Amino acid sequence: MMDFSFYNTIRDFLLVYLPRQRVCSKNTITAYRRAINQFVSYMAMKKKCDLSGVGFDDLSRRNVITFLDESQADNNNSSTTRNAKLYALRAFAKYAGTVSSENYIIFIELQSVPVQKEEKRVISYISEDAIKCILEQPNMKSRLGIRDQCFMVLMYDTAARDQEMLDLKLNDLSLQGTAPFAKIVGKGNKMRHVPIMQKTASHIQNYIKRFHPDSDGSSFLFYTVIHGVKHQMSDDNAARFIKKYGDMAKLKCIDMPDKLTPHMFRHARALHLYRNGMPLPIISEFLGHASIQSTQVYAYADTEMKRKAIEKARGASHIPNEIPFWQTDDDIIKKLYGL
Repeated sequence: MMDFSFYNTIRDFLLVYLPRQRVCSKNTITAYRRAINQFVSYMAMKKKCDLSGVGFDDLSRRNVITFLDESQADNNNSSTTRNAKLYALRAFAKYAGTVSSENYIIFIELQSVPVQKEEKRVISYISEDAIKCILEQPNMKSRLGIRDQCFMVLMYDTAARDQEMLDLKLNDLSLQGTAPFAKIVGKGNKMRHVPIMQKTASHIQNYIKRFHPDSDGSSFLFYTVIHGVKHQMSDDNAARFIKKYGDMAKLKCIDMPDKLTPHMFRHARALHLYRNGMPLPIISEFLGHASIQSTQVYAYADTEMKRKAIEKARGASHIPNEIPFWQTDDDIIKKLYGL
């Protein structure tokens, strides 16, 4: 018999609790939905039944661990992906426990499922020279070239995430006066005001004159036209032209990474600000991080770059290795070996 309370709770969790009460981002809700859907499908396959045969009783510690293990092995998931699925199932179990106290034991049980240790994240570094080279690639005599350059200039200056850029509307920009800024809505619908440079403001104003001559403030800043109708630009579209300009820049700049992605602009801006003396707490606010712990990765990345530069310099040094003073002293060697 189908456990209606199980599926009703899933529906309320995804459609009411996460978007309305927790005000989670679309990406978070999509990730949680995917994880729950994969678990339910896995249990139906394991029990050799249809979805109606899966319920709260299946959300046990043993089943969750088996699901995570097999999913990780079959899909070659990283520890980060595995942990994200676990967090999604825990969040659902916690919500189910608030709906019915009988289900709270499920949340307690899932708390004992171990979290895998994740490898330290490595930031792909793009030098300031490489950024300059990338921004020079669009053809400024073409309409799309003007749009693409404006997109990349603004993305770098604000260190915005790809989706944050795509969600920008005309009335999110304040370009007048001596302190232009952009209102950016980040994860969890948290808004932050990000200052932009005067040069960037000039780029945007020129772009708006050409692409938004008669648009109202509610129009998306960046759009594509399909069958004569304006649509919000997709992340695939942005990723496509950014990769193209990255490939073009790679032929001219040795500092370019093998594959350029939109998120690398955010990393590059944060790292450049850090290397130019901006304190991590301010960078954390600038990026819209919920915790400064997320920002620490830029300090680690900068340290790693310095270490590699030092090692490279040492490898290129012509100073001969110094022979330890004790290596030619028989008495010291005997004492070292307890003779």
